[in-house]
Amino acid sequence: MPKINRFAEMHQEITAWRRDLHENPELGFDVERTAGVVADKLKEFGVDSIETGVGRTGVVAVIKGKQNTSGKVIAMRADMDALPILESSGVAHSSKTDGKMHACGHDGHTAMLLGAAKYLAETRNFDGTVVVIFQPAEEGGGGGKEMVDDGMMDKYGVQEVYGMHNMPGLPLGEFATRVGPLMAATDTFTIHVEGLGGHAAMPAGCIDTTLVASHIVVALQSIVARNTDPLESVVISVTSFETESKAFNVIPQRVEIRGTCRTLTDENRQMAAKKVQLIAENTAIAYGAKAVVDYELGYPVTSNHGKQTEIAAQVARDVAGENMVSTDTPPVMGGEDFSYMLESRPGAFVFVGNGDTANLHHPDYDFNDDLIPIGCSYWSRLAETQMPAR
Repeated sequence: MPKINRFAEMHQEITAWRRDLHENPELGFDVERTAGVVADKLKEFGVDSIETGVGRTGVVAVIKGKQNTSGKVIAMRADMDALPILESSGVAHSSKTDGKMHACGHDGHTAMLLGAAKYLAETRNFDGTVVVIFQPAEEGGGGGKEMVDDGMMDKYGVQEVYGMHNMPGLPLGEFATRVGPLMAATDTFTIHVEGLGGHAAMPAGCIDTTLVASHIVVALQSIVARNTDPLESVVISVTSFETESKAFNVIPQRVEIRGTCRTLTDENRQMAAKKVQLIAENTAIAYGAKAVVDYELGYPVTSNHGKQTEIAAQVARDVAGENMVSTDTPPVMGGEDFSYMLESRPGAFVFVGNGDTANLHHPDYDFNDDLIPIGCSYWSRLAETQMPAR
């Protein structure tokens, strides 16, 4: 296809952008250099307008087609932030900043959308308007919500919004998506358990918070095993168990438990939040202790809209081939703050295969540059097929 050939020509250039971003990772909302690189390149491409500082450090640009008789406005989003991980990939373009790395491929996402923006600004072979969104703080900061709350969708008249994420283990260039819940809501809890500390050799005179907290950890699993329909998915993971004392001969006064709860429906989300609180509080009472639960709602469920998912899948077939697209991929229990954009506008999120690479969030991970022409072609073809030039 012509676009794939065009991006083959641009491949080396876009790869250089991607590797520069990989060498210079930034976290959360502190993506000033990355956002600056993005804004400078968009200006160089000759897009119609650029706005920086959206959702604190996001960048939004507008590209108008040769015609605008359709009145359609389609948005495409890439995330820019890295992770607080020490890289061990050994690649020549490894992170120059110890303790920070692009372990999730956001450098590749940004580069691919930039490549598509360059192509679309050159050709403008569509009837309508493309809005390209470069978002900070996907990795737990909620940058997607910040950009939506900043009025981005209304200001630019966005009618539909689309997102993409690479997926290690999925064959290179293979697309996967589904209608409805694709990724989970990501809630967190902290449980503060207080008993009566004392000498470890005299437990009868204490209320042993370590024992109490251990019973809470075990009991929390009943939410999945006995309160959730077996045909539905809920994950509850306790990820931290910290006692107030580290001594061998002290029963601690306090223990803190932390964890995450992942759900795919609002009903299960509400149920899990209620059950975590009830189980923690009442288990503690049964042992004469006290438990206080801080439960925080995180990213909502990433739920694809029907029509837009069909559109995204057909575009993917046009780019990658009929046998390289799945529309019934199982939901993933990881989270994604593109969910806020999908709550604001109809749209779709897709996974695209990164091939046989280290997994996301692993210190050996590196984005597969062979994916670049495919991802760029998906974005450009989405604009041209959704808003065909007259």
